[in-house]
Amino acid sequence: MHAPAPFTILHQDDDLVAINKPEQMLVHRSPISRDEVFVLQRLRDQLGQRVYTVHRLDRPTSGVLLFGLHPAAATAMARQFEAGEVHKRYLAVVRGYTEESGEIDHPLESEDGRGLQQAVTRYRRLATVELDIPVGRYPVARYSLLEVWPRSGRRHQIRRHFKHIFHPLAGDTTYGEGRHNRLFREHFGVERLLLHASHLSLRHPSTGEALNLHAPLPEAFSVLLQRLGWTAFAH
Repeated sequence: MHAPAPFTILHQDDDLVAINKPEQMLVHRSPISRDEVFVLQRLRDQLGQRVYTVHRLDRPTSGVLLFGLHPAAATAMARQFEAGEVHKRYLAVVRGYTEESGEIDHPLESEDGRGLQQAVTRYRRLATVELDIPVGRYPVARYSLLEVWPRSGRRHQIRRHFKHIFHPLAGDTTYGEGRHNRLFREHFGVERLLLHASHLSLRHPSTGEALNLHAPLPEAFSVLLQRLGWTAFAH
């Protein structure tokens, strides 16, 4: 049995480390997946030291994931996330043609089920494609490539918001549509959620200077964008 490949380190210093998280990995241990190896454990083993969670990405989402290397740094960065001071940018493929740009201001149920929380997501359409592949009663399939900026950090926010405006993410087995997920599996060999956290910007916890992090697209995601004619964004 081969050892898993090490995480790609995007940035590391005395206070923090940022990695390019692969899709289909939990950030930390979950009650529903107790025996699974998760990012926190693997990164600790890779670096040979403890790491501290600052934020999280959904299991099927890839991209920039940040950890503190000591509790004070993790706390300082987590406060920036809580205050909405961190700039996050995602790439997403969604069903249909969206507006050229927009803002989704739609409250979402809290994780503890105690009520609605404000949630805002902004987006800009980068490209569209029409495929000569029938889906249901439609003779063609249409998709949009989006740049997405969540202004809040609710659980599954991007996925839930685009379902709300009837443009669910491709490959989303929870909030998406099976017919479109099947199209990407059968015609492109892609089974993952097409959502990638490409950029993250915040203040360095020690120096206060701007820290801008970029996570290149995973190879399968990049190849898909090229096949769809979106080569300019396949990086």
